[in-house]
Amino acid sequence: MNKAPPSPVQAKTLRSDGAEARNRLLDAALALFAEKGYAKTSTREIAQAALVNIASISYYFGDKEGLYKAVFTDPRVNPTVPPEHIDNPDQPLEWSIANLMHSFVDPLKQGNLVQQCMKLHLREMLEPTGLWKQEVECNIRPAHNALAAALCRHLGISQPDDEIHRLALAISGLGVILQVCTDVTIAVRPGLIASHGALDTYCNRLVDYAMALTAAEAQRRALPSSSKAKKPTIPRAHTKPAHPASQAQASKRTTTPTR
Repeated sequence: MNKAPPSPVQAKTLRSDGAEARNRLLDAALALFAEKGYAKTSTREIAQAALVNIASISYYFGDKEGLYKAVFTDPRVNPTVPPEHIDNPDQPLEWSIANLMHSFVDPLKQGNLVQQCMKLHLREMLEPTGLWKQEVECNIRPAHNALAAALCRHLGISQPDDEIHRLALAISGLGVILQVCTDVTIAVRPGLIASHGALDTYCNRLVDYAMALTAAEAQRRALPSSSKAKKPTIPRAHTKPAHPASQAQASKRTTTPTR
């Protein structure tokens, strides 16, 4: 059945502040989907939280499923990085990594929306609708493969091996942990992410750390095979010294004559 068009008055209202109303719906839906999950969230309560008519949901997103997909892929908090912005033969590795790290750090400038987005992603993993699998296949995997290709080119390797994939995951993890552990950062050192300037500095440091990881991998590959195979020395556990009172009792037992 074809959807009835909005009334002239309604259409005028929707279009006059369309971007604002749409963003309010996205923000309200994000908070509710993250808190209650897709199945337990109704379109009516989303519309009420967004202070818009319930018809706005069908007008902008088609239906509840369309709204959920728009929330999950909202570029304000879940930006995608085109593979060519990571794997570009004409650019150095630092440029590639900087583009990747900005995709993790810049959304934090949207405030608590990112925390809600992380919560939504966790819910999607536990209560899958298929969007997380789509996210992995369409966005995460291409970005990972692009980073692996850029690392290979930087290190002079023809094809990515396990070490390259491990390095690429470790580099991406620098940005992921910042997003996932925002609450921890706020508790431990809130100033690190308290302003746009602080976040820009954080992003620059993540690029530095990623380049250091890459340099360590280059150094490891340059070592002779015998050195790579040599196992590191594992420090032996220290025995905890006995309490003075325990030592005194032990000494007393050894010096007491036997009757």
